[in-house]
Amino acid sequence: MAAEPQPKALTRKPLLLNKVEGSQDVVNMAAIVPKEDGVISVSEDRTVRVWLKRDSGQYWPSIYHAMPSPCSCMSFNPETRRLSIGLDNGTISEFILSEDYNKMTLVKSYQAHQSRVIMILFVLEMEWVLSTGQDKHFTWHCSESGQRLGGYRTSAGACGLQFDVETRHVFVGDHSGQVTILKLEQESCSLVTTFKGHTGGVTALCWDPIQRVLFSGSSDHSIIMWDIGGRKGTAIELQGHNDKVQSLSYAHHTRQLISCGADGGIVVWNMDVERQETPEWLDSDSCQKCDQPFFWNFKQMWDSKKIGLRQHHCRKCGKAVCGKCSSKRSSIPLMGFEFEVRVCDSCHESITDEERAPTATFHDSKHNIVHVHFDATRGWLLTSGTDKVIKGLLAMDLTCAVQGVHLMVAETQAHQSEFKLLFSARFLRRQQYHQVWDCSRNCAHADEVVESAS
Repeated sequence: MAAEPQPKALTRKPLLLNKVEGSQDVVNMAAIVPKEDGVISVSEDRTVRVWLKRDSGQYWPSIYHAMPSPCSCMSFNPETRRLSIGLDNGTISEFILSEDYNKMTLVKSYQAHQSRVIMILFVLEMEWVLSTGQDKHFTWHCSESGQRLGGYRTSAGACGLQFDVETRHVFVGDHSGQVTILKLEQESCSLVTTFKGHTGGVTALCWDPIQRVLFSGSSDHSIIMWDIGGRKGTAIELQGHNDKVQSLSYAHHTRQLISCGADGGIVVWNMDVERQETPEWLDSDSCQKCDQPFFWNFKQMWDSKKIGLRQHHCRKCGKAVCGKCSSKRSSIPLMGFEFEVRVCDSCHESITDEERAPTATFHDSKHNIVHVHFDATRGWLLTSGTDKVIKGLLAMDLTCAVQGVHLMVAETQAHQSEFKLLFSARFLRRQQYHQVWDCSRNCAHADEVVESAS
């Protein structure tokens, strides 16, 4: 019996809204200014720039401020308009931006680290500034006085930093591949636990305070989802990048994870899907399928008069197998493997077409991404890259089309030809099905109706 053809995944590619160019070196971080058509960026060229959109549709700096050292990171709080900037010399400088974003005033500077500041977070509720540095220290300071409140030495320089306001837990991911969880008090901290699941250094962290899930990205190309709230020690691996994961962001309203890689790949993961943990790899001196000895099993090799084989592992069952018994490849999205991986022959036969259905969408930003910032209210995705360019994208995968169309109509007239695509049968059908409280399900159903009718 012939297999039924599977419907193609209905994906909506991000639309390039604009490019911001003009930096003389790598843009290490950029953030969207809420309620404004603006972008804040910090760069290795020692400049802090606030870009506002002009009548021409182009972005021009309304603020151009030179710092004494290359700018490595920043944290912007839109409520207070406080901009905290970490520098290559270990200094943190704090500024207040004017309401029209045409002026920035220095509030204070203090030496937070002995070398480059890697990550910085401003916590309004605590009035704390958290930071990590290449000096292998995590520190936190009072944002009002600039006084150091405490610190903790990590096993390596830390690139990942997240904070849970409710429990005062801080998550620190370092270059050794370890994630450290600390409990912060006003002037002290205590070690809660450490996680180790990556074979490479942790390059990015993202925290979902609602589901109480921590995501860690690594230079080993993988992402691990740590279920903190479940208290079961569940860790699910996500494999969808061909290069190191540079940045992570989470869209709470659609329950989607956005991951960006050094190769320019943007992956949008559906986190509503129930995934399984990858099995532990089993140890064996011979193939657990055909019983052929592996090359270190000299006794069985001598007894059977056979040459030892190389050991492999099935990604689905975890059994130790030889190459002959694991000649097939398959994607296993429900176990986090969006790309084809090695599986044993019996597992390959058991995987159905439904189980091979992708749970993530893949896009190319066409530049090597250093950092990503997502604005959920407008569905904008901002990427900064090693090519000194900032790209503003409308992430249609993360925006309900009925809501997103109003955002796009407000955009520059230069994109009108692209926006007209939405005023089609699909958009009109979606408008019928749209309910704000359940838009993801209804819009997906509307897509199916339109596809089947076409």
